Amino acid sequence: MVGDTQDIAGRLRSVLPTRWFPDATPVLDALLLGLAAAWSWCFGLIAYVRAQTRIATATDVWLDIVAADFFGSGLARRVGESDAALRLRIQQAIFQGHATRTALARALTELTGRAPIIFEPARTMDTGGYGGTVAGPAGLYYGQLGGWGSLELPFQCFVTAFRPTGSGIAMIEGWGAPAAGYGLGAMQYATLAMVEGQVTDPDINAAIAAVMPAATISWARISS
Repeated sequence: MVGDTQDIAGRLRSVLPTRWFPDATPVLDALLLGLAAAWSWCFGLIAYVRAQTRIATATDVWLDIVAADFFGSGLARRVGESDAALRLRIQQAIFQGHATRTALARALTELTGRAPIIFEPARTMDTGGYGGTVAGPAGLYYGQLGGWGSLELPFQCFVTAFRPTGSGIAMIEGWGAPAAGYGLGAMQYATLAMVEGQVTDPDINAAIAAVMPAATISWARISS
């Protein structure tokens, strides 16, 4: 393999005059392997350092430094998050669109894996209208499709964001589960902070705030 001890020892041996040594050279081989071991370590270190200069190949704490350089404390590694997952979030955040409804929906979908519900009271495509079907191909239905509009709420929207599905707390059951009961079993009082690796409510609020344009208001509701 390029750069390993045997490769470098072979390169060193190849530049020595062949007539100086017999066919079997155990002493020379040991000397060359000793030198090659040090150079192989240097070669690996250089390759590692080179990888840390690009987001696509950075690893370990250097990827955390990349996130801090671009976003300060706004994008930190979650508990147990892999390099690949953090790298993907960094790349998404760098190329994330802003200041549009589409960008807001995409940001929340990428963060939580669930599409949000966005309602603009001044947008007829959201509110619908009596006698029309602008709220969608199925028409306008009370309590199901459309909503009360108002031109007195300009540059505002109501966002319902959803927490990721499939998350939980290891070794802990929930209410109604057969392995837990009040005061016994694998059950305890818990908070969202105990869910390792989960997207938190502050993460969702921060994602909304980062995408919304200036001089606008987003009324956010987070649901499970």
